[in-house]
Amino acid sequence: MRLAEALIVRSDIQKRVEQVKSRLNLNAKIQEGEQPAEQPAELLRELQELLYQLGSLIRRINRTNAQTAFDDQRTLADALTDRDILSLHRNALSELIQSASVRQDRFTRSEIKFLSTVDIAALQRQVDQLAKDYRQLDTRVQELNWLTDVLEE
Repeated sequence: MRLAEALIVRSDIQKRVEQVKSRLNLNAKIQEGEQPAEQPAELLRELQELLYQLGSLIRRINRTNAQTAFDDQRTLADALTDRDILSLHRNALSELIQSASVRQDRFTRSEIKFLSTVDIAALQRQVDQLAKDYRQLDTRVQELNWLTDVLEE
């Protein structure tokens, strides 16, 4: 199985886990004299099996990421970390720009005037560069995901 396929399966299992949890919660309590629509014991067994599959798949994905070369200096796991950091940095700067850009309309001269304490244009250029770096890194990660086989347990 390719790494990209494993990531799709992981996402599917995570969605199924959430569905089973929801079904469990719906059947956790019933009115006296009624029967649950689904047996909680069966749902708990299904949840346990899904979680076992998910754990096994995540371990295989993590092991593959840690052992797959991304470039001369990094593994795929390192590149994923770099991608996450780029995203966090970009989002933090975007939020800063949003906060600094809020316009306050003044109706009289006696109202408080707010000034930005940061260079919004420079920050926006930095955000644009981070977004470009993210896209380039993500494209290479996605390419590698479709070329790499997942390691067995």
